[in-house]
Amino acid sequence: MIRFILGKLLYLIPTFLGITIVAFGFVRILPGDPVLLMAGERGISPERYAQLSHQLGYDKPMWQQYLDFLWRLLRGDFGNSIVTKKPVLTEFLALFPATIELGLCAILIATLVGVPVGVLAAIKRGSWFDQLSMTTALIGFSMPIFWWGLLLIILFSGILGWTPVSGRISLMYFFPQVTGFMLIDSLLSGQKGAFASAVSHLILPSVVLATIPLAVIARQTRSAMLEVMGEDYVRTAKAKGLSEGRVVGVHALRNAMIPVITTIGLQIGVLLAGAILTETIFSWPGIGKWMIDSISRRDYPVVQSGLLLIAAVVMIVNLIVDLTYGLINPRIRHQ
Repeated sequence: MIRFILGKLLYLIPTFLGITIVAFGFVRILPGDPVLLMAGERGISPERYAQLSHQLGYDKPMWQQYLDFLWRLLRGDFGNSIVTKKPVLTEFLALFPATIELGLCAILIATLVGVPVGVLAAIKRGSWFDQLSMTTALIGFSMPIFWWGLLLIILFSGILGWTPVSGRISLMYFFPQVTGFMLIDSLLSGQKGAFASAVSHLILPSVVLATIPLAVIARQTRSAMLEVMGEDYVRTAKAKGLSEGRVVGVHALRNAMIPVITTIGLQIGVLLAGAILTETIFSWPGIGKWMIDSISRRDYPVVQSGLLLIAAVVMIVNLIVDLTYGLINPRIRHQ
């Protein structure tokens, strides 16, 4: 098991190096000049422009800029925002709990709904439930997030008035954020109605963000269950007279969950990508909105380091998913 973990960690090194090249190159092809951004809207003299270029290191050859950037990363220095002058890592850690909270709720909804729907669709293959659920999943997968989010806002916030339009909590509540997770902090505050307000603000963004992962998980679960249900050991379990619930829950579902867990792990990257649109639509103060605002303001250090930090999170999640395989199926751990 230790060799397996070390092998996975070594595999992450070239992956991360490749991501640094992509992030470094992506920032360089964005339109705009960070030196002019620092100088402001007023005119700048050639001398001042050269001074700022030297200060930012943009007067060096491109290869040397990349090596300096890589060396700073190895020391844990992700640079400072051009706009706010704050360290990028500090801003990321301050906003990341909001994205984690939204992402966890979304993946929880997608898993708790998608897996049972996929299992029932496999058991009732060819029935109206199978056809209806898979058609709905296909529609959910094909639906653009921004359009789906606006529809839900119009219906539940505009017409019905059941949920708030944007934000994480009502403006009438104010308390210090201890953990950064609004659900936890609202409970710790002890203010009456604060937790309910935080939950009501979280419902629509979570549902919108969970739509695509839910559809993918449901379809993958159905496919994996159909494949497993045709195996010899499942037919043997049925021949022994075991109940259908035991055959499905103990013998079939456990083995079918391996590709499903892979799908759930891969959806973390989809959630982070979808969070960019979802957080922008609902004015959710997380990493996605932070990245969009930074791109529009040409805050290159934030965009560059933000991409790396998000990629690092995705790689860590994928590593955890790989390690989870051994807990579900011991044969994988032994191999």
